[in-house]
Amino acid sequence: MKAKSGYASNPAEHAGNTIEALRNAAMDCRACPLWERATQTVFGEGPSGAPVMLVGEQPGDQEDIAGRPFVGPAGHLLTRALAAAGIPRERVYITNAVKHFKFELRGKRRMHKKPVDAEIAACHDWLKREIELVAPRLIVAMGATAVRSVLGRAAPIMGSRGKLTEYASGIALLITVHPSFLLRVPEQDKDDEYDRFLDDIKLAKSFVR
Repeated sequence: MKAKSGYASNPAEHAGNTIEALRNAAMDCRACPLWERATQTVFGEGPSGAPVMLVGEQPGDQEDIAGRPFVGPAGHLLTRALAAAGIPRERVYITNAVKHFKFELRGKRRMHKKPVDAEIAACHDWLKREIELVAPRLIVAMGATAVRSVLGRAAPIMGSRGKLTEYASGIALLITVHPSFLLRVPEQDKDDEYDRFLDDIKLAKSFVR
């Protein structure tokens, strides 16, 4: 998926051939306006060569401050599910489709705002290079934005989740909900929805040797 918004072209393809070089180059990304209000670029983290790559939507408020993906409430849920599935978080690579926090102010609080297609497209080259350099055996796309970035098109989450399909030769794809979805469901449904999410994450266990 290429940006069609008039935003600057992404320098990811010229950033080098290591995750560290790619991360350093992304710190100066100006491919869309989101960098202007964000504290910093929040790039992926995890071992190069990780067998599983988890892709979310974008950093949240706590991630924007810390400079690390999935360290807020949704991140705690993800870490909990990985542990319950027997997958050490340090063995997987975790990133987002969009690398800057998009938000709107409500009083003094910075509230998450969903990225638009042009912003997803502007960040796509970074994710593409992450996939090329990490070369995972499985990509887990969590939520609609991640799915759109990974596939280059929208796909129904509920109808696609929990099924292993082919992303590319030698790389499987698993679609599931974003962990933040679990934070928004009614209290009486939280346990059931967490169990469904955990069942999805358990499908990644066989890829982690």
